[in-house]
Amino acid sequence: MTSSGTLVLAGTPIGDTADAPPRLAAELAAADVVAAEDTRRLRRLTRALDVQVGGRVVSYFEGNESARTPELVEALTGGARVLLVTDAGMPSVSDPGYRLVAAAVERGVRVTAVPGPSAVLTALALSGLPVDRFCFEGFLPRKRGERLTRLKESERERRTLVYFEAPHRLGDTLAAMAEVFGAERRAAVCRELTKTYEEIRRGSLEQLTAWAADGVRGEITVVVEGAAPPGPEELDGPELARRVAVREEAGERRKEAIAAVARDAGVPKREVFDAVVAAKSPGPGPR
Repeated sequence: MTSSGTLVLAGTPIGDTADAPPRLAAELAAADVVAAEDTRRLRRLTRALDVQVGGRVVSYFEGNESARTPELVEALTGGARVLLVTDAGMPSVSDPGYRLVAAAVERGVRVTAVPGPSAVLTALALSGLPVDRFCFEGFLPRKRGERLTRLKESERERRTLVYFEAPHRLGDTLAAMAEVFGAERRAAVCRELTKTYEEIRRGSLEQLTAWAADGVRGEITVVVEGAAPPGPEELDGPELARRVAVREEAGERRKEAIAAVARDAGVPKREVFDAVVAAKSPGPGPR
């Protein structure tokens, strides 16, 4: 049975309060319960929007997320409209919210959203890197060994990669990325997006590591170019000849077999032909 309550995930500005979605003020005024990651930031936001919260305000952050979720689910199943806001961006995206959404869905509660600004998409669009395919990796582990392990999992990922990082760890993270992905891999560090001191630094991981060495302040999103597609496989003459022989044994004519091997290996057909001829030439006899 579907509950009459509704959970609303509301996107909040990532910097400039003028970016707040128009529906946010209406939802803040109409909600029975507003669950906020930081109630002080919520008060600042409501003052900026000139809106009065109509319902009860409760805190909902990493430290009390597990304990408070059942309370909010109970309100939802009782018919309440619960609005969830985090400090910036969309709840659940590296912020509190996933547990509540999962619990609400399990109980048949309607879940909807007020879309808003996104640091992930904003940084991606500003990075100058390919945006047709990307993946979001959130925050990397704090410990060096665990960080390197996580990065190595994405070493051959061809999609553009997006990360969040704390400013005091940025230098170490960029150095680890250069170590795993290669110093020449292109990247962009997006700092203080939509705020007064917004800054976008683009360059190789080596260049960005050097830039961050003296320390960086503000909220950080890092966008990294995906891995280049693998180049043609480098095969020596005997291996080229062997592959032609395998195709011939399978019934292909030699001409077609040579063309196919040349195409797969990314080499001229003449090189494959010469390899086949060399393989069939008798070696030097006994002296």
